[in-house]
Amino acid sequence: MPERVGRVVSDRMEKTLVVQVERRYRHPQLKKVVTRSKKFYAHDESGAAAEGDLVLIRQSRPLSKLKRWTLVKVMENRKSEN
Repeated sequence: MPERVGRVVSDRMEKTLVVQVERRYRHPQLKKVVTRSKKFYAHDESGAAAEGDLVLIRQSRPLSKLKRWTLVKVMENRKSEN
């Protein structure tokens, strides 16, 4: 199953996260490094992740109209505010 690492941009829904995954690639003609991002809706049964966390998500069966990913683990907690 495909897995992706991304940052949680929203945790306002119950048991659902919005995870933004960025990918970088070299443009074929311009030879410039381009960053593209995409948002994925992921299922978080226990509510372990919060906004700003770095998380690992795995593709799963469709859980709702938009949710096709589940949270595997929280890799890094959000940065503490100083």
